[in-house]
Amino acid sequence: MDIKNDRFICRLTSPELRERKATVISSLKQLILERQEIHNGFRYRFHGSDEILDLLNNFIKTERLCCEFFNFKITVDDRNSPVWLELSGPDGAKEFILNEIGF
Repeated sequence: MDIKNDRFICRLTSPELRERKATVISSLKQLILERQEIHNGFRYRFHGSDEILDLLNNFIKTERLCCEFFNFKITVDDRNSPVWLELSGPDGAKEFILNEIGF
């Protein structure tokens, strides 16, 4: 199933990928501590644990398969600091994030 939103196409090619995406996104949504709006997307703050880093890594691996237009940036300073995920893309990506991912 392709989700089309102007120039954006999310390619979910298998039920397993759709399920993985739904599971990972659901887990991450519950763990967001803060959301900041940026030019073409958002920054999200999470606790700086290894478990969060694993979840973010799984999220990025899944999104790269289906939404090639996203840009990802993870910022980690030290083991006591929060982890930041920046999710952005071309014009319109911010609306796509809100409508399709719901972050």
